[in-house]
Amino acid sequence: MADIQYYGTGRRKTSTARVYLRPGTGDIKVNRREFNSYFPNEALQMIIRQPLNLTETTGKFDIFVNVDGGGQAGQAGAVRHGITRALLEYNADLRTTLKRAGLVTRDPRKKERKKYGQKGARKRFQFSKR
Repeated sequence: MADIQYYGTGRRKTSTARVYLRPGTGDIKVNRREFNSYFPNEALQMIIRQPLNLTETTGKFDIFVNVDGGGQAGQAGAVRHGITRALLEYNADLRTTLKRAGLVTRDPRKKERKKYGQKGARKRFQFSKR
């Protein structure tokens, strides 16, 4: 029983999360730290718990996460995506519930690159007629 493990890779912006679900009591560790200390923001904690709450698997798994790259919001989104994928590996019947909530699809939005001859990705330098 101890060797059962479900894996999911989650990505968001420039963040990548490797998520391992093991049967347990609902303990969440992110980069070997407590979940509440790594993500002190209540909104980000809610985002991460979303797939577990939807599928009613909140206390069933111990979750171990290695997350890298990006900022806090991107990392939280990557962890959520990874948990979703790991839950699908655990039980494929949960797919309709998770898909309806929009959690299965990877969010493709990234920062747009700065273009030459411009101030930013979209903003131009001020135009001067004379």
